[in-house]
Amino acid sequence: MTRTGAARTGLRVAAGVAIVFGLLTIFAGGRALFGGAEARAAVGNAVPFVLWFNTFAGFAYVAAGAGLLARRRWAVVLSAAILLATLGVFVAFGIHVVNGGAFEVRTVGAMTLRSVVWLVIMIVGFRVVE
Repeated sequence: MTRTGAARTGLRVAAGVAIVFGLLTIFAGGRALFGGAEARAAVGNAVPFVLWFNTFAGFAYVAAGAGLLARRRWAVVLSAAILLATLGVFVAFGIHVVNGGAFEVRTVGAMTLRSVVWLVIMIVGFRVVE
């Protein structure tokens, strides 16, 4: 496979990850926000603004993934915006924690994962999409 072929494959993988990650995020967040008492209890001390952000961001994930599959420059910009917004919410979450707010430790891992995934997707997009 040529370098160009490998780059395009990497872009397709990144786009696929974005779409699947987005759909899973929408499903999980929607269930936590709009599910019954059992679903809400399962999320424990989830921080509401983080939960709302992540749920709505899932739609942007799907859009960015679809745009990357189509090799659209706007999708690369959207990927960067998703990363920056995620980092901003992560900082706000940190402030919430430092100020004694209730939280789930798994949120730290989830936000770290989201940040790393979008950093990689953004880098792949910037390198491949013209």
